[in-house]
Amino acid sequence: MKILKVIKVIGIVIGLIVAALVVAYGVLELTKRVDSQTPEDWQVPRTSFGHPSLEGVWTSATITTLERWLPIPFNKLKPNKLEARLVEQGITGLLERNSEQGDPDAPPPEAGGDVGGYNTFWLDTGDKLMVVNGTIRSSIIVDPRDGMVPYRDHARASLQDYLSGVFGDGARTDGPEQRPLGERCIIGFGSTGGPPMLPVLYNNHYQFVQTPDNVAILVEMNHDTRIVRLDADPLPAHITPWLGDSVGHWDGDTLTVETQNFHPQQSYRLAIKHQIYIPETARVVERFTRVGPEELLYEFSVEDDEAFAQTWRGEMTLRKTTGPIYEYACHEANYSLAGILAGARYEERKALESANTSNASNASNTTTEHSADTGAET
Repeated sequence: MKILKVIKVIGIVIGLIVAALVVAYGVLELTKRVDSQTPEDWQVPRTSFGHPSLEGVWTSATITTLERWLPIPFNKLKPNKLEARLVEQGITGLLERNSEQGDPDAPPPEAGGDVGGYNTFWLDTGDKLMVVNGTIRSSIIVDPRDGMVPYRDHARASLQDYLSGVFGDGARTDGPEQRPLGERCIIGFGSTGGPPMLPVLYNNHYQFVQTPDNVAILVEMNHDTRIVRLDADPLPAHITPWLGDSVGHWDGDTLTVETQNFHPQQSYRLAIKHQIYIPETARVVERFTRVGPEELLYEFSVEDDEAFAQTWRGEMTLRKTTGPIYEYACHEANYSLAGILAGARYEERKALESANTSNASNASNTTTEHSADTGAET
């Protein structure tokens, strides 16, 4: 959570700088479009059975976030090149400082202090704002216009209540079932597995494999595979698999996927880069379209009348990358969840010992006072 707070602070500073430059130099009309690298004669590749090919390994790594909290002047979806460059330089500077070599002679942190977390070597955040359809984007959400998830009040309160039970003094730690799915190595952090499939702090790769009847999407974290059944009937409502029930069809060169029947434990999706609530009753529609040899346009919409004031939509560009994807062995040598629960039990024992000591002291004081009163009467 500290990383997110630091990034937000840097974003505010950058936003003020950009605003000053906009006013001083009148750069609002700088070119917003980014030159396309798609050859004019490029055509969508086909599989051996004639379907548009989405196959290969793709990455969603970007510093563009789901919601539009970066303080781009006038809170606009499509910043110009100067504004984007200043944001990117600020984030790059933060990542570079985070990767600096520590002092090998420094003493260990005090007991109970912050031991830190991953440095930049272990991260895969990307270093640029996302470009979609030739325009730079400050948020993945494109509708509503403010770039924010349009929660109804009770849904927002439900998310905040869950967050308070995960972090801070009110964290729920009675058992592993109360911890987020990422900590439990069940599915990846946040909504990386989707749908919608959103970028997180690291491990942002996906591999698509196609057959005439299915499209398999291998998610790097936690090495889950979502099977999209083509032209199939949805599962019965009482069957709620992890990552939901996905049924797809080809609409020209676009793969359209509708997902429902989400697992009830997947409603709260927590990551450093996003924390969202998508209830098990939600309906998510995704559209995958090859727009170039190295780019896959990913569009999605999320609807649930009880949780959201309106359907919200997002757009991303997945970029081709080289494989293979290595196994994300989340459980292997992973003692973090056991440590979290053991730490909670330790704190409970210390609190109990402190309470017993206090009770014993109070009882002793009461006995002494009673003896003193008896002696005085005698």
